[in-house]
Amino acid sequence: MGLLEGNVALVTGGGAGIGRGIVRRFVREGARVVIAEFDEERGRTVAAECAELGGEAHFVHTDVGDKASVTGAIEAAVSHFGGLDTLVNNAFAPSPEVLLEQKTDAILQRTLETTAWATWWAMQAAFPIFKARGGGSVINFYSIDVETGAWRHADYNMGKAAIRGLTHSAASEWGRFNIRVNAIAPAAAGLSFERLCREHPGFEKVSASIKPLGRVGYPEPDIAPVAVFLASDMASFVTGQTINVDGGLHLWGFNSRPQNLAELEPQG
Repeated sequence: MGLLEGNVALVTGGGAGIGRGIVRRFVREGARVVIAEFDEERGRTVAAECAELGGEAHFVHTDVGDKASVTGAIEAAVSHFGGLDTLVNNAFAPSPEVLLEQKTDAILQRTLETTAWATWWAMQAAFPIFKARGGGSVINFYSIDVETGAWRHADYNMGKAAIRGLTHSAASEWGRFNIRVNAIAPAAAGLSFERLCREHPGFEKVSASIKPLGRVGYPEPDIAPVAVFLASDMASFVTGQTINVDGGLHLWGFNSRPQNLAELEPQG
């Protein structure tokens, strides 16, 4: 018996990176999973991978920046698997990496829609299902970028800070329904990491060197087991927590000040 036997889970952004790692680990532990993913090819590929692993996964095309799409994914979990026990709010849409004063209202709006609002919509839609089933687990995603004030991520930092506040409020209020709400703050070789490795040769080595454990973390072996723990009965008395799964990076932090700052600032 796996740790998540009988558990129905929904993972947003489950088609790649950390989301894919969580989906694969969940089905290995016996969960049936809805892959709420925008990229259809990725989503269907991961669903096929899960079938090869002997598990059940159902792909649902989902734009987390659209409320109807998010609520539709939740409804798909109920119609396809008969309910929902675990909600993993992992997906977000990357935004242009420009300085704070160059961020526009449109950039902020889209970022908040795919971070704070997406999490809000999914949690609100999942709530009555969890309540009727006698409980559930919500796993949100926070970021060390908020703590370090990461340069060129002002909109992203706002969204993630809002998610942490929502995590605390929901844990406080929904505990009476046995709904546990926690967050993971990861540092792993996901999609953003892969892009940075392509754009900056040697980035992987530098990334490993700034962590106390001295290595890069990976979605399936390093991040996903913590999500399994939070979704399982092992975490039945855990709520309102933010767990850093980053090889100790939160202890040392990082300096994100661009070396080419003069080139990034408007001239004149």
